Amino acid sequence: MAQESRKKETDETECQTPEGPILCANNCGFFGSAATNNLCSKCYRDHYMKKQPKVSPVLSVMEKVSPASCSIQFDSSVERLDEVGEGHDLNVNGNTSENTGKQAPNRCVSCRKRVGLTGFKCKCGGTFCSVHRYSEKHECSFDYRTAGRDAIAKANPVVKAEKIEKI
Repeated sequence: MAQESRKKETDETECQTPEGPILCANNCGFFGSAATNNLCSKCYRDHYMKKQPKVSPVLSVMEKVSPASCSIQFDSSVERLDEVGEGHDLNVNGNTSENTGKQAPNRCVSCRKRVGLTGFKCKCGGTFCSVHRYSEKHECSFDYRTAGRDAIAKANPVVKAEKIEKI
């Protein structure tokens, strides 16, 4: 019976985790864990990266894409570029010729006060400060009445009914 009790005690102690922290299996000085094969996080990451096959990302993408689909996509993109190129002048960088000029600092057209990001753009094309932002304050050349009439006329077309013939 004494032997059986000793056997049970040794079996129980073998299954239990040892008390105290476990050092890394690579002897780097950090603590490891049983989940990472007694390796610290850095050593485990290095070990994991060595196990992974070294495949270039470009090669893996090229294997997934078939050559026929690449040529079709390329041809359609060239056609689109030709269509766009007819109407617009593009620089080498892809910017339009209007955006290449250096922008002047934003200033109020009326008082020349620097407005920065808080400037108000008017329909007449100018940028104004908070004092001159209203059309009556800066002698705006934009005709709001005509623009309003045109917008209403476009949004609400006149509907005329056909004449009814009398019997």
